[in-house]
Amino acid sequence: MSTQPKEWRWLAFDTSTDVLSLAVARGDRVWTQTLPGGAQASSGLIPAVLAMLAEADMPLASLDAIVFGRGPGSFTGLRTACAVAQGLAFGADLPVLPVDTLLAVAEEARFAQCQAGHLPPDAPLTVLAMLDARMDEVYSAAYLWQPSSEVDGPDQGHWQEASPLQVSAPEKIHLPQGKAVLLAGNALAVYGARLPQGRHEVALPTAAALLRLAPDLWAKGLAVPADQAMPLYIRDKVANTTAEREAMKAQAASAKAAPQA
Repeated sequence: MSTQPKEWRWLAFDTSTDVLSLAVARGDRVWTQTLPGGAQASSGLIPAVLAMLAEADMPLASLDAIVFGRGPGSFTGLRTACAVAQGLAFGADLPVLPVDTLLAVAEEARFAQCQAGHLPPDAPLTVLAMLDARMDEVYSAAYLWQPSSEVDGPDQGHWQEASPLQVSAPEKIHLPQGKAVLLAGNALAVYGARLPQGRHEVALPTAAALLRLAPDLWAKGLAVPADQAMPLYIRDKVANTTAEREAMKAQAASAKAAPQA
């Protein structure tokens, strides 16, 4: 007697950047949507979730878990994601699956490279993920992709952390040791030559990436009860003080004038 494989059902969303990324999966079928994030995410996320679940013909209670980007990222965006994940999960008695946003950036970049034919699906890869943290700083972490020994597609494998999450000035970020590294994220467009240079993939923490990460994270037992849907903050400051902003402007002006002198 043969048994059918389980049809996994996930809801995933990320509001850690200026983009609201939303997706649901029903077995192999995936629905995705991208909407304005930032301040609009708090009012737009729940209606968008309900509409997408209806389109996929999946009642909220039929999901296996709610997957969300826990941070680092926009403080307001992270609070929105956690509040919505908690509320929906409590109401439907579901677990939640928190995912680091920089890991989602690494996965989105790897998948894009595979889709474009720049990277074989069975190739190991190190990704240095970097997101603009504002305040003249960058969130960064490095991850190593280890393909599965039974590869039948670009999603078969596992990620492991190569360097921990940090927030720092762009100049303090260094390439991981070892083979060629793929740089990924949205920080290069902002900080340019102040960051490590190399092969680069513009990427954000998309909900589709969260869905691809979900099965492995679930298998590792990383799903938690709804009340543990908490944001991951790497720093406790939302903005620089006026004095700090003026000091940064003076430092930038001095640096710009130095070559002319």
